[in-house]
Parts: sequence; structure tokens; C-alpha cells
Amino acid sequence: MSDVLSIRDLNISFATDHGAVKAVTGLSISVGRGEVLAIVGESGSGKTVTAKAILGLLPETATSSGSISLRNRDGSSANDIVRVDKSKLRTIRGKDVAMVFQEPSTALNPVFKIGWQIIEGLRAHDPRLNIKAARTKAIEILDKVGLPEPEIRVDYYPHQLSGGQKQRVVIAMALVQNPGLIVADEPTTALDVTVQAEILDLLRRCRDEFGASIVLITHNMGVVADLADRVAVMYRGEVVEETDVHSLFHNPVHEYTKKLLAAVPRIGAWVDATNERTAPGDSLASEQAPVVQASNLRIAYPGRMGRPGFVAVDGVDLSIQPGEVVGLVGESGSGKTTIGRAIAGLTKVSGGSLKVLGEEMNGMKERNFKKFRSQIGFVFQDPASSFNPLLTIEQCVAEPLWIHRKELGEGAIRAKVRELLESVQLPHSYGERFPHELSGGQRQRASLARSLALDPQLLIADEPTSALDVSVQARVLELFAELQAELKFAALFISHDLAVVDILSDRIGVLYRGKLVEEGTGAEVLGDPRDPYTRRLLASLPVPDPETQKERRGALAQLRAAELLAQPA
Repeated sequence: MSDVLSIRDLNISFATDHGAVKAVTGLSISVGRGEVLAIVGESGSGKTVTAKAILGLLPETATSSGSISLRNRDGSSANDIVRVDKSKLRTIRGKDVAMVFQEPSTALNPVFKIGWQIIEGLRAHDPRLNIKAARTKAIEILDKVGLPEPEIRVDYYPHQLSGGQKQRVVIAMALVQNPGLIVADEPTTALDVTVQAEILDLLRRCRDEFGASIVLITHNMGVVADLADRVAVMYRGEVVEETDVHSLFHNPVHEYTKKLLAAVPRIGAWVDATNERTAPGDSLASEQAPVVQASNLRIAYPGRMGRPGFVAVDGVDLSIQPGEVVGLVGESGSGKTTIGRAIAGLTKVSGGSLKVLGEEMNGMKERNFKKFRSQIGFVFQDPASSFNPLLTIEQCVAEPLWIHRKELGEGAIRAKVRELLESVQLPHSYGERFPHELSGGQRQRASLARSLALDPQLLIADEPTSALDVSVQARVLELFAELQAELKFAALFISHDLAVVDILSDRIGVLYRGKLVEEGTGAEVLGDPRDPYTRRLLASLPVPDPETQKERRGALAQLRAAELLAQPA
């Protein structure tokens, strides 16, 4: 049978004030029925632009040539996406091809309930479908993607869900029409490893049980090893290597592919490389008060409209010493981000004690906390929603300096911003661009630059490398370690990537349903876990080797089965 997707000699360029900029050059790839093609490459290599072109979602500033032949679900006919009109595209999207976008916060409409948004997509293709039947389908698909209590959360607004839960909703919207081709742009970026494993299983079922083809765009080479059949490596808008998944990992040909694989973080790699791990605090930390000290910390969100409240953090004891990096891991909704926001004064403490920079946060008034904000940097999980879309990147990064360091003057501030952007591998010329003109990974690097603008005493990093490809991630992690060693700031590093946390953290805490179930060094927590939840986290972590990953997938299935049997009837 013919390929579901066939792209031939695709060229895409964007019109800018400085002339045309080529994003994709001479790209030719194909995807067979029931096949998973992974596209990997660094930020700005053209992966997402290619994905959007498949659905005809390129902006008006884009010019494209070549062909994108997409077959319908039953394979009876094909359409050239480059040439079809907008009305035809509307019938193709969702039914024949659907997309899982990289950033769920921008993919979901904040003023409508998630159930309404799924129902709207269903009724757009079948106006005769009544609301009751559509709502039932919406609940069913939310249940399939693992959203807790789907019959209740179908009436939630996007802001009521965690980042990982919003990503599941976006995946549900893509799957609800059972399309022949799914274009998944970083579908597991915001998910912890246990939920990531479930989503990969779901995508695998779409391929195996329903014959759907998948174009998978990801920077996670473990995800590639777990799910992909073939891999295309993109670099500066071109495909530099295309091969089956086994050959890619065991016999890469192109130098850029080798560089990508070498940059993949692995648990224990830091210790293996240095043969030691020195606690940054040393004796200095023992002589100073903790930067953060939480004792029996409790954070609850009040109920609304007759619904009960929700306890997000329950009885957590946690400390961060001067110059120490503490990692927090756990599934979406476990309380990681809530703790980070409470430390930054963005979420109120409900009970217990939380001291930040020596000040008690329980009962702290906002006006009293303002003077401490210049000593705390924050890298938010979703860079798209943390930037003002009306400001340039230079203005966004400079904003903390204008607020807290006005005495520097305009020239000094611009020089500082240029230095910050280049330190995170962004050319200073990118400062003239607006946030929407940068890729997801580029926005995340700009967010890191902004958090370091004031040389903070404490840095809270909430998934700071989640949107980065592995090569840039390796450089950012190296940069983070260099800056932390030089500036001696303390840090709370929140991530679902266990290998990244292991590389950077002196101590690691594991959160599960608002409770700290395990804490210790990387060797203790990740090398010899005591809690069953920590063991499940490690078993869910995909590794960059197809054969090993296949074995781990079987072991994880056995672990899940054992947990189900252990549960009371």
C-alpha cells in the first residue's frame, strides 16, 4: 500500500524585514501505514516547521514549494497539502491528520472548558452528533489518556490542570477523531516518566490496534528508542541522516548524529565522568542558615462552586543549604511546582513552616516580600506563557534589571542582556525578536537568561530543560553547573527527567501525591531506591537503546501488574 505521507523536495522560507530566511531545504521523507517516523534535531533545525507544514498551518509569512502528499484514512485518495484550499484543509485536519502541539498552554483556549473544546472538534466534523453523545466521547478519550476523574475534569478550565494534565488533554483532542496520521510535536515534553510511559503505550496502541501512522518530533532519544521504527535527523533545515532506529543508535553515520547521541544524559554519568561529586555547600553551608527550610509544610487550594478543596502539599520537610542544588522529581500534580511557587512567594502557605532567606512565608504579606524578589530567580515551566508577547526578547530579559537595577543605565543593561543571551547560546541579535518568533527551545533558553539577570541567591528552575534538544540541553546543564559553581547560588531544580536531576543535584527528593516519600543523594535515591514509587519512576525512564528499552518495557508491565494485584479489592 502507498505511503500515508510522502514529502518530496519541500522548501520553506519566511519573509522577514531582513529578507527571506530558509527554514527547510530540499526535504524528502515518507511514512508508511502503521509506521512511526521520529524526526530529531536541535531547536531551529526545522522539525516543528515541517510538522506544521503537514497540516497546512504555516503562517502567511511562509513560502513553500515541493509537495506534501497525504492519504486519507482509508487510503483511497491523496491530497497535496501545499496546494489544497483552506476549506479542504479544514476537512482534512482532525479526520485524516491531527497534531499534538509542543506547548499545551498555547494550544488550549483559556476561556473554555476542556470538554467543550473536545466536543467542538467532534461536532465540526459531524454536526449531527448531539451534545450528550459528544460529551460521552470526550470523557472516554480523556480516560484513555490517563486524566484523573475525567467525568469531573471534563468541566475544568485549562488553568485548573497541571502542565502534564494539559498535555494529556491536547493528546486527547488529537486522538478523538481516530486520524490516519498523528503528528506529535514533543508529546511527552511536560510529562513525568511514569505518565510518559503511559502516553507512549497509548501512541503504540494507536499504531498497533488502529493502524495509525505517527510522525514523532522529539529531543528525547529514549522516547525515540522506545517508539520509533525509523529516524530522520535534521540539521539546519536539511535531513542529514535517515535510517532505521536500530542502525541509528548502534551505527550512526553523520557526525551531527554522533554528537546528538553523545549528549544524551544518563543516570550516573556525572559520577562516572568525574569519579567524585563534591557538595557545593562544604563547611560554609554548615555555618550558615538554610536558604530554604520547610517543616511540616502544607499547601491547600480552596474548593470552589461547591467542590471540595485540594491538598497539593501535605507535611513536607525540606531544606536547601547555601550553594546546594536540591532536585525534586515526581509525577504531574505531585506538588513539585507548588512548592517552587510557594518558595518564590507566588503561592500561599496553608500550614506548617516555610522559611525562605530567613523569612517565614506562612502569613507573609506580599508587600513585605517584595524586597526579597531580587534575590530569587525563577525559570517557569512554560516559556511561551511566561513572556510578554508584546515585548522583544531583549526587553523581557532586561525587565528585572530595569525594576531592580535602574542605576546601571540603558547602555549597561543592554550589554548585560547581550552577555546573558550569548551565555545560553542565543545570538544577541535574537534580542530584537518577539517570543513567538523563537522556537520552544530558544524561548526556554531566554527564560533561563532572564532568571540569572540579577545574580540571584536562590534559583528555582521548574523544568528548565524540558523543551531543549539533547545537544543544547547538555550545554545548558554545563552552563548551569558552571554558573552555580562560580556564583554559589542555591537552587531548587524541578524536573521529570531523572538523569538531568542526577547530573545537577546534590540531593534528590521524590514527591508522590503531595508527600515526600524519599530523599537522599543520587546514588541513594536512584541507585538503590527504597520506596515502590521511586522504583516505578526508574522503571518508566526510557533509555537510548532500542533492545534495552524493549526489555524494560516488559519489566515495567510486570511491575504495574504486580502493583494492581497488591491493591485491596
